[in-house]
Amino acid sequence: MDVTIIAETTANDLHPVTSQLVGAAIAIGGTPTVLCPGGTGAATAASISGVAKVIAVKGDCFGTFDSGAWAAALNPLASDGVILAASAPSGREVAAQIAAMRGIPIIQDATGLEAGITVTRSIYSGKAVETVTVSAPCALTLRPNAFEAAGDGGNADVSTVSQSSDVGVAVREAIAKASERLDVVEADIIISGGRGMGDPANFAHLYEIADVIGAAVGASRAAVDTWDEIPHSMQVGQTGKTVNPSLYIAVGISGAIQHLAGMRSSKFIVAINKDSDAPIFGVADYGIVSTWEEALPVLKEELSSLLSN
Repeated sequence: MDVTIIAETTANDLHPVTSQLVGAAIAIGGTPTVLCPGGTGAATAASISGVAKVIAVKGDCFGTFDSGAWAAALNPLASDGVILAASAPSGREVAAQIAAMRGIPIIQDATGLEAGITVTRSIYSGKAVETVTVSAPCALTLRPNAFEAAGDGGNADVSTVSQSSDVGVAVREAIAKASERLDVVEADIIISGGRGMGDPANFAHLYEIADVIGAAVGASRAAVDTWDEIPHSMQVGQTGKTVNPSLYIAVGISGAIQHLAGMRSSKFIVAINKDSDAPIFGVADYGIVSTWEEALPVLKEELSSLLSN
């Protein structure tokens, strides 16, 4: 069962209750993915035992707390299973907002959670205890210190998705993150386009970037099947080529399973897609929620600057 945990953070790191949320998720047989608002505490979350994946969610909305804005940024990245948050002011509000967006039930301030999603909570100012069984999808907030914390020793993958309205900031950070992992100047690079490019003529923008960085240009099956101008020889995926570059840049590609099968072993994956629900963000090391028209000019400029230094 997929469980999405909305991390509770302090000024600079995770609040200890996040480990308790992970412990509760594991206790009901869940596979926890932790969303870190603003990216705070992502490395710490990755070290919690049992965490399957961490997504550092960046964006200018996280500069101040606004439950609606936070929920709008986090909601597309949460799974369709169980959403857990701390029963703290921010956690309660964000979880309630996401539940309302999805039209799913929410139970607040749980003090017990068992397999089968059986939830215990106090009612009538603590004078009685209520036990309720719900089914996924649902959202739950858990009372701090009511659950055993998961231990340390985890080593989960950390990916970053930017919901920033400033695409330039997102692109620059994506290149900086890639440069931490590999020497971009020396890397073998593939930049691929999908049907989200809108027209085969727009692949010219990919070729421009490819010329700057010495990259190969690929395409998704959807693009190849849709446009005769995009040959099958460019197709990356299960029915095309399997690639393993140092840097893979996916532009306007939703991330169908057969495409992921052909590129997910790339060392560093950057995804650009205007749909924040696109599955490609699930495998990307850095995701940028943007149209290609906004992102590619900045990407070309940043890569050109990097190579000229």
